[in-house]
Amino acid sequence: MSEIRKHYFLDRHCIIATGRAKRPSAPKACNDDIPSSTCVFCSGHEEETPPATSVYKKGQVLKDTDGQRVTGWDVRCIPNLYPALSPDAPEAATSGFEVLRGYGFHEVIVEHPLHGSRLHLFSDEEILLLMQVYRDRVMHYQSQEGIKYVSLFKNWSKKAGASLDHTHSQLIALPLLPSEISVELQAIRHLAECPYCNIVKREKGSKRQIYENSYFIVIAPYCSGVPYELWILPQQHVHHLSVLTDEMLFSLGDCLRYAVSRLDATIPELAYNYMFFQTEGNPEYHFSARIQPVTSIAAGFEKNTGIYINSMPPEIAADHLMDRA
Repeated sequence: MSEIRKHYFLDRHCIIATGRAKRPSAPKACNDDIPSSTCVFCSGHEEETPPATSVYKKGQVLKDTDGQRVTGWDVRCIPNLYPALSPDAPEAATSGFEVLRGYGFHEVIVEHPLHGSRLHLFSDEEILLLMQVYRDRVMHYQSQEGIKYVSLFKNWSKKAGASLDHTHSQLIALPLLPSEISVELQAIRHLAECPYCNIVKREKGSKRQIYENSYFIVIAPYCSGVPYELWILPQQHVHHLSVLTDEMLFSLGDCLRYAVSRLDATIPELAYNYMFFQTEGNPEYHFSARIQPVTSIAAGFEKNTGIYINSMPPEIAADHLMDRA
């Protein structure tokens, strides 16, 4: 049986094709052959990375210098050694087509000093600190001249794009607003009610709800593009990490940790990406975090149409993740 499902409010579709379903097997963890003794993100290897732009240590926010690295840290933020964008990018060459210079910033957030740490095993204090770091670093780069959007994301496992096994996130600050956000904003501005607030109302308590706490809800979205896709939505309308209190940040981290823990319990060492969607200057937008596990690759049909075939209906995925199957 197949269904063509429409996105909640955008002109996008996915195909739920249960006849193609095979429950995904567990992919291998990323870079298992790289021991922690050679990992540049591990505590004690600070000299092997560029100087940190921000170091969080026992309630303090510090910085490295060329001659001195901060040790004993909790979270460490460093420039990406191979940045997608750079504040020192040269002017773009004239080509006859529209082009911008590659101006921006690219930062790695090393989430924990220990090599074997996993986000779903973080303590309450560790998950709150990570959310605070996310807020701080996004706000820092959002305030830089010429920056219009800050992309915050995590790739877990080689299959999801991570080049190192040590748990980390990334941040890329852009001089433009991505089309993904622009399309959503245009749709939202034509609606009488925030569509994400409406999603929260409609999905709260539904068979696609995975988890909720005081401020956030976790759902398997009705129009899920990939198996076990999850969305984390604030239950009240907020548009950006900068407006979240520490209590709300903890609730966000709690939902993120719970969602990742359930994915790992269902398919151990499952590769995934999570991304934060937000806009600093558009309060009508509704903040969200979205997790997309990597269980298959986009093939010709998906690339030709933009329509993804998902063999795992979100209702069944929710059962698996909630141990209700």
